[in-house]
Amino acid sequence: MSDIEVYTVEQVPGHKVSKVIGLVRGNSVRTRHVGKDILAGLRNLVGGEVHEYTKLMAESREQAIDRMCDEARMLGANAVVGVRFETSMIASMAAELLAFGTAVVMEKE
Repeated sequence: MSDIEVYTVEQVPGHKVSKVIGLVRGNSVRTRHVGKDILAGLRNLVGGEVHEYTKLMAESREQAIDRMCDEARMLGANAVVGVRFETSMIASMAAELLAFGTAVVMEKE
């Protein structure tokens, strides 16, 4: 578990920001596996959740968050606020997931 707290909100009830450090980000670029693409294509025929892609995106999201937290930690932060996610296609078989937010030093009020 990370020692960096991650919040999607700008202000956390019961806490105050004592120092704003700045933008931090982490990204992950993953490619799909041909065998999993075949399974996903078959699942498209019958409908339902594409578990292979759900797992891929979940792993990418966790890796991007970890990298963002590593950057915040190196800068001396103990929290990241205003966290957002973005995705984009890098190539026909690769997607990027980006996590970004504002690194801060936060303390309880």
